[in-house]
Parts: sequence; C-alpha cells; structure tokens
Amino acid sequence: MAHAKNHDYHILPPSIYPMLGGLGAFVMLLGAVRWMHGTSDGMFVFLGGFTAIVYVMYGWWAETVAENHAGDHTPVVLIGLRYGFIMFIMSEIMFFAAWFWGFFKNALYPMGPLSPAIDGVWPPEGVETFDPWHLPLINTLILLCSGCAATWAHHALVHGNIRKDIKDGLLLAVGLGIFFTVLQAYEYTHATFGFGKGCEVYCSNFILPTLFHGLHVVIGTIFLFICYLRVRKGHFSEENHMGFEAAAWYWHFVDVVWLFLFAAIYIWGS
Repeated sequence: MAHAKNHDYHILPPSIYPMLGGLGAFVMLLGAVRWMHGTSDGMFVFLGGFTAIVYVMYGWWAETVAENHAGDHTPVVLIGLRYGFIMFIMSEIMFFAAWFWGFFKNALYPMGPLSPAIDGVWPPEGVETFDPWHLPLINTLILLCSGCAATWAHHALVHGNIRKDIKDGLLLAVGLGIFFTVLQAYEYTHATFGFGKGCEVYCSNFILPTLFHGLHVVIGTIFLFICYLRVRKGHFSEENHMGFEAAAWYWHFVDVVWLFLFAAIYIWGS
C-alpha cells in the first residue's frame, strides 16, 4: 500500500532506449558521412546505426503500448502525449519550411552570390521540368484518397463502428501510400535532369524536398500498417486510441506538405 499510485501521472522507470537511440543516430550520421566520402566501411557503419535506431523504435514503442494496456495512460498522460506529438509535427513543418525557403530563394533571385551557375534563369537552361498535370497530379489524387481512407477508418473507430470498416480503411490507406511511393520512384527514373554541371542548385531544390517527403510517406505508411495490426489485436477503443490518432495526424500532415510541394515546385516552379 505504501507504493500505491494515487495520482494521474505516469512515472517512467529507467530505460536504456534514450541513450541507445542517441548513439545509434550518431553512428548512422557518421556512417552516412563516410559513405558519401567513398570510404569502404561507410555503408556498414550507416547500416549498423540504422539497425540500432530500428531496434530502439520497436522496443520503445512496444513498451509504450504495454504501458497503455496497463492503464498508465490516464487522461493527464494522454494530454502530454498529444502535446508532444503536436510539437513533433511543428518541428517537421519547420524542416520542410527550410526546403521551401531554399526553393523560393533560388527561384525568385537566381542571380544571387550562391547561385551563379543558373545565370539568372529559373529553371536553368536545359532543364526540362515535369508536367504537373500528368503523373504529379495523379500522385496528388492518390495521396488525397489515402488521407480520406485514413479518415474513414478513424471515423469508424471513434463512432464505435464495426472493425471491418476500420481495417478496410487502413488497408486502403496503406495500399494507396505504397502506390504513391512506387509512382514517385517511377517519376525519378524518368527525370531528364541530374546533378550535372549547371543543374546542381535546381536538382537539389527539387529532389531533396520531394525525396524527404517520399521518406515521410514510407514512414507514415508503416505507421498506418502498424495501426492495422493493432486493430486486428483489439488494441484500440472509442475512448483510447492515441496511437491511431497520432498516425492519422501524421498522415494528414504528409498530405498537406505534398499539396504545397505540388503547388510550389511542380506548378509554379515549372
């Protein structure tokens, strides 16, 4: 009785995951730098750090799920989790804002001291941009439909609908997310430009934002698929589904970022 919990907060036990996650991130960064510089061990160091990160993600989030089942996620704790995830989304917004800033800077002021190679022309001479009304428009519709499917599943869960609707909505969202990724990779293979002389600035400002967005789509797709597996195991209820809610927020964030990319880089930037 002396150790009985009489408050709504969750006191976390000591964990090795924060330290292991930091070490894994450092090793992954070190390996990436060495890999880019052509060293023989760079790829293996990178994969070692990446493996550590995946292990930490699996173990840490498995502990979080166990805490939820143990009743540790009280309303007070859930508020903290929601605020934490909102701040994570805000950090992601600033991450993509930096890429948009770089693109707009070079598009509006192509004669700046950091952009001498594009000779005051944007896109640079010889660069054939993608037609935004073909494959990019199809990808936009696919991602928006995937967001609608995730919303359908979330709505079914919140209103106590049958589990079949939840699972069907999640599977549809995951399938469309995979389809988007495949088409994006197909688009890259048909690009008429590369990191050649005179195209470094444009290629960096086109490929890196869209590539990082594609990485977020892959992460979000995995996120939704894990929610699907948890739905099959009966982990969520109408009142308690913070993991599902976070996945839906993240997926809608990915949708919104793509709309800005489509409007700014594909339409206006072409």
